[in-house]
Amino acid sequence: MRWDPARYAAFRDERSRPFRDLVAQVGLEAPRRVVDLGCGPGTLTATLAARWPSASVVGLDSSAEMLDSAPVRPGLSFELGSIEDWTPGPADDVVVTNAALQWVPSHVSLLPRWLDAMPSGSWFAMQVPGNFGSPSHALMRSVAAEGPWASALDGVLRADPVLDPAGYLGIMLDAGFEARAWETTYAQLLPGEDPVLAWCVGPDSGRHCRRSMRRTRPAD
Repeated sequence: MRWDPARYAAFRDERSRPFRDLVAQVGLEAPRRVVDLGCGPGTLTATLAARWPSASVVGLDSSAEMLDSAPVRPGLSFELGSIEDWTPGPADDVVVTNAALQWVPSHVSLLPRWLDAMPSGSWFAMQVPGNFGSPSHALMRSVAAEGPWASALDGVLRADPVLDPAGYLGIMLDAGFEARAWETTYAQLLPGEDPVLAWCVGPDSGRHCRRSMRRTRPAD
């Protein structure tokens, strides 16, 4: 899959709202290292560096096209790689992932391993879109199942790529940690011609966002 940074930025303000709301819940004041999983072009990753200027902030993404437009500043770096291959390090005090895990079919099985590897006192904050039952997405799956392209698209558009908030909350609580989960609906007026189509062909089409944030064990 190829990603287009310009298309991603077309609804920059709308797409950034869930990220800002999520990160606002993280209560750690001076993390050593902050990781942004699925960082895209790195615009929002840069806001993490602005909030925690003493931290080493790293953005990880599998798209070289996205990372080519990533900002350059002290304390901020980017790595090309897949989320599936990532493992938390001993200094990863804050991990943020915004509208990325829905692209990772194995993320439900990866979450318990990540949480177990997080250092004491760290925070894990995640957000995934929750609009896969909306008319736009139901129509996409219907069209994908018809016509000469049906075999090529078989299994690409999954009906349930994410859990509901209770599902993620259960994973976090089963790991023995404090956790909070919630769901927010963003009702937005999108400008331009065929704006819903323009929104959906972008890499993140989550207008209705399920977001969960978890905190690991308190510091010893």
